[in-house]
Amino acid sequence: MESLEDSPPRRSRAQLEAWVAEFENEEHCIAGSISIAPQEDDGHDDTGLVILRLRNASASIYMRPRSYDDPLWELTLSEQPQNLSMSIHDITSLAAEYVIASNLCTFLQWKSLEWDRESGHRAD
Repeated sequence: MESLEDSPPRRSRAQLEAWVAEFENEEHCIAGSISIAPQEDDGHDDTGLVILRLRNASASIYMRPRSYDDPLWELTLSEQPQNLSMSIHDITSLAAEYVIASNLCTFLQWKSLEWDRESGHRAD
């Protein structure tokens, strides 16, 4: 097993919370709520799961790095428990929430790339 000094960079819950706060402070129009999931590991191996709970649907969007040593992030849309009938205004609002989710995921990916480079663990 490799030591923490030799291992790939990890994004702590505190780091993710700071990045989400920075995103929110940039005055993005966020209708739902953003949270960081409690970490699954023992505190040293933070996993990094960001959740956007949608206001205009009961589904959520989960964002996380694709894998442990991967700086690229991905979005997962949770299933809707039933069919969703919406007005044109509501569907437009839901579409805007998807755009915000995409913007947040892109922001987290760029922050991760920047943080990885500064940590000295990634050269690319």
